Amino acid sequence: MGEYLDQIPEKIQEHIRRITASSGLPDAAESVERIAEGWLEKKTLFERRMSENGMNEVMLFDGEESHGALIFTYSGSLLTIGPATETGRTVEYTSIGLRQDVPDSAVANDSSFKGDILVDSVAEFTDGPIVKSSPVLAIAVLGEDLDPEEEQDLLSEVTQVLTEDFVEVNKTIVQS
Repeated sequence: MGEYLDQIPEKIQEHIRRITASSGLPDAAESVERIAEGWLEKKTLFERRMSENGMNEVMLFDGEESHGALIFTYSGSLLTIGPATETGRTVEYTSIGLRQDVPDSAVANDSSFKGDILVDSVAEFTDGPIVKSSPVLAIAVLGEDLDPEEEQDLLSEVTQVLTEDFVEVNKTIVQS
């Protein structure tokens, strides 16, 4: 394998290979390494932004939870799940940006998901921007209680910053 791919848990390495195959990059070990390096950078950025914004990592996001969450998937995509409202939640899906087989982003208001969201399991939606995600690597929730509007604003802000971070990482992958 390679220097970067070897740093990624085995259960995620196949996702990295599939991402590479759908990225438009040459089907070569060097491309897999570039995607793996980018994935590691994105994981570090997710963890840093989570810490900077007082978010805590959890293993389970209860389907009945009224608060929102920020989710990082095996494929490096982001899911932003807003706080519950009377009509549902705002859910935003943001792709890693290199894949050609999924949308770059999608948003659904009044969304809902099936059951709980667990680390190492897919997140499935009954009404959402996507039907299901790739398996969840990390779930971050706010460490303080905010009113739903403030919480939605903060989650959206963190997602925007991470999206910009990820775009910069993608530029280095494509230019390498």
